Amino acid sequence: MRKNNQLLVITHLSQLLDFVTGIGGIIVPLILWVTNKDQVQDMDEHGKSILNFRLTMLLYLLICVPLVLFFGLGLLGFIVIGIFYFIFPIINAIKASNGEHPSYPFSISFIK
Repeated sequence: MRKNNQLLVITHLSQLLDFVTGIGGIIVPLILWVTNKDQVQDMDEHGKSILNFRLTMLLYLLICVPLVLFFGLGLLGFIVIGIFYFIFPIINAIKASNGEHPSYPFSISFIK
């Protein structure tokens, strides 16, 4: 198993493709994780944390949809989730480049 912090950084930053393509932010990290989890040191841990974060944010988005009807609380939720989508991949890319473990707050562990 080899150490490749650059690939870990790219995996975290590839989530930002959602802002460009709409769906590439889940597909690209998934492909990078599946193809490299046995070859790159710590890729399994980083990939699982990314997918758990993405699935959690999707769940939160689904919860926000009906909340739009209740005083616009869902709109506030959409804004907060959008900020999380942008900031936390960048923070964890920096952590990955320094060899640290990823940490996505408010993330549910769907994949262990």
